[in-house]
Parts: sequence; structure tokens; C-alpha cells
Amino acid sequence: MTSAVLLEPEIGSASLSERAYRQIRRLIVTLELPPGALISEAELAERLGIGRTPVREAVRSLAAERLIEVLPRRGMFVADVDPRDLSALAEVREQLEPFAARLAATRRTAADVAEIDALLAEMSSGRTADMRDLIEMDQRIHHHVYRCAHNDVLAGLCERNYMHALRIWFLALDRVSELEAAVTEHRDLLDAIRARDADRAAEVMRAHIVEFESAVRQAI
Repeated sequence: MTSAVLLEPEIGSASLSERAYRQIRRLIVTLELPPGALISEAELAERLGIGRTPVREAVRSLAAERLIEVLPRRGMFVADVDPRDLSALAEVREQLEPFAARLAATRRTAADVAEIDALLAEMSSGRTADMRDLIEMDQRIHHHVYRCAHNDVLAGLCERNYMHALRIWFLALDRVSELEAAVTEHRDLLDAIRARDADRAAEVMRAHIVEFESAVRQAI
């Protein structure tokens, strides 16, 4: 499997529990903790260099997000990946993310545009030809669109659903084809946000999610 990383939005002076949450989520989404793996709070605390209490709080949050499954009298495990979840995720993402893209097109700031320009320049440089770079670029674009919407509640919902979809993507990584096309189509999305074309931004985002689901479904 091609090595890939999980990028996280900047969290500034985050609490220990938030840092533990993001680090454990990274391990789960990138399959370093594979589906079905036993969750040991003590081992995670030692691995992350964080106390047991923040880890326990993080595990509780991840269980609420269905990334960790708690089985009475058996323990805690990384939740299995059910391919049927892909359809459910797509249904939700097809509503939330086009809305986020629409808001991004109407609310983006000069600073947001500067980041869009940097992303577009990087995409044009040809640097995204490598599988690892493609996945990182996809994450960066989605995170930036969420930020450009300037709605923290919406951004949080979009991010959590994106992480579930990303875990399924990592699971099928060796079998997914035409990744470059799936990622570079974001050029149209970024252009639309930059031009304040809200309808176009929403349309491109919706099409991207539909195409992503189709590509991953064929692979799994």
C-alpha cells in the first residue's frame, strides 16, 4: 500500500484531549490502527506521550463518531469499515459540502484567495502526480473549502464525514484508479470560489463527491 498521511487543520493551542483525539483519529483513518484492532487506553497514552485522561476523553469522542466501537464485556475496538457506509456518507456529503462550497464562494476573504492561488499554482506545477501528493492535496483543498465557508459548525460536520470517507479511500487505495483526475478537478472548484460563483462551486463539489463514491465503490 502506498504510504499516505493524514493532514489536520491547524488547531493552535488545543487541549491535550483535542490533541489526543486528532492523533488517534489519524491512526484510525490511515489504517495504522486497522479495523477491528483492540483499543488500549494505556498503550495509546504511552504511544502518544499523553496522559490517560485525555486519551480516555478522545476515545469517548471517537466512539460517538463511530470510529471506535465499544462492546460490553469485550472491550473497545476500531470500528469495522462497512462498504455500505459509503452510500450513506455520500448522501450526507452531497448535501453538506456543496453548501459549504456555496458559502465559501460568497464569504471567502482576501487571505482565503491567497491560499487558493497557492493551491492552484501547486496543482499547475505537476507536483501532484505522485499518489501520496494527490491524497495530501485532496485533503488540503477540502479543509480550505471548509475554512472559506467561515462557519465552524458546518466545517466540523464536513470534516468528520470527510474523515470517514477518507478511511474508506485508504482501505481501497491500491485499487482506486484515476486518482489524479479526481483531485485535479478541484481546480474548477477553487476557480469558482475565487470568482464568487456560488452555483458553480456547489455544482462542482457535488459532482466530485458523486465521482469519488463511484471510483471507490468500484475498487471495493
